[in-house]
Amino acid sequence: MTDTDTPKTEPGRARALFSTADFKLLRAALTSHARATEDREELAKINALHHRLGTYV
Repeated sequence: MTDTDTPKTEPGRARALFSTADFKLLRAALTSHARATEDREELAKINALHHRLGTYV
């Protein structure tokens, strides 16, 4: 069998991993966690992720 014998297929359409409601829920969870943490380094990471998730809503 050669490469010319195998059919060429296109990949299927990509589906979204998260919905808009998921982003809102994730942001709310991050807000809650940010209020509970005292680690400044972790808080900076949480804030950055919270901001990035906000750009998708």
